[in-house]
Amino acid sequence: MAEFLYFTGPMDCGKSTLALQFDYTHAAGGRLGRLFTSQDRAGAATISSRLGMARPAIEVHQEFDFWAYVVGQLTGGQRIDYLVCDESQFYQPAQIDQLARIVDELQVDVLAVGILTDFRTRLFPGSQRLVELCDRIEILQVRALCWCGEPATHNARTVDGVMVTEGDQVVVGDTAAQIEDTGVVAYEVLCRRHHRRRLSRAVARATLSDPLPFDRAETEEEDLR
Repeated sequence: MAEFLYFTGPMDCGKSTLALQFDYTHAAGGRLGRLFTSQDRAGAATISSRLGMARPAIEVHQEFDFWAYVVGQLTGGQRIDYLVCDESQFYQPAQIDQLARIVDELQVDVLAVGILTDFRTRLFPGSQRLVELCDRIEILQVRALCWCGEPATHNARTVDGVMVTEGDQVVVGDTAAQIEDTGVVAYEVLCRRHHRRRLSRAVARATLSDPLPFDRAETEEEDLR
């Protein structure tokens, strides 16, 4: 039986790397699939990993119809054994329903990868529908770290280094800073405690008397030299 699987975790935990690994592993086993993404940091129609890997993919815009696409491919004589869907938090709930229908009626495996919650700790609509419909949810085992050294569980958006909790749900970016009219916009991952306190790395560095754990390690290394 085909499966509808959802793999999730915060930023910096290797989600896009995993998506590319899925495609490699299945293709190596002789299966044929399709890669999908939406609003990847590297631009349209690309799945990119922070490790430097990238593959072409089909861009999922708001009007994209997964069911029509897959049926069109199959009736045209193409073979599809699986779909890898990266950045699935940006998909529309109706598109998640289409993916579930593909699994159930066409027996095509769907492996969806994405972020569960936004910078306000609210579920993305696409992620919520995935939780409601998928056969199994897998939490990625590679754990990103907060600036304090604890496992990071929450995504934060910062403007000029200060965490913000208001704004559009979707502002495509990366953990590297971007320049916008409102200031320098970036993302970072935090543990729940520091997300609740809105204590970003930049704010912690400016306000705490002790150096941050990662800064302390760098200082100690310089002292040894």
